[in-house]
Amino acid sequence: MEPEQPDKAVGQGYKYLGAGLRFGGAIVMFLLGGLVLDNWLHTKPLFILVGTFTGAGLGFLSIWRELKADPANRSTWHGGTGGSKKPDRTDQ
Repeated sequence: MEPEQPDKAVGQGYKYLGAGLRFGGAIVMFLLGGLVLDNWLHTKPLFILVGTFTGAGLGFLSIWRELKADPANRSTWHGGTGGSKKPDRTDQ
């Protein structure tokens, strides 16, 4: 395993910062949409709550799909074996 370089670590930090901002942005966007619907239909706080939970769910789903598709994260899952790689039994 090669040592981690500082510029590579900074690049990973920006990726996760972007994911966090996307999650927060989804919540705020759907919350504001719920606020607009509630003001239009006079149903406070129904659509504010629905919008908040919908935004949180969709934001989480977006981040989950991105992390599942990222091959750089696979080595940290399942005990560091890369997920589907089986242990070599020729040593025994």
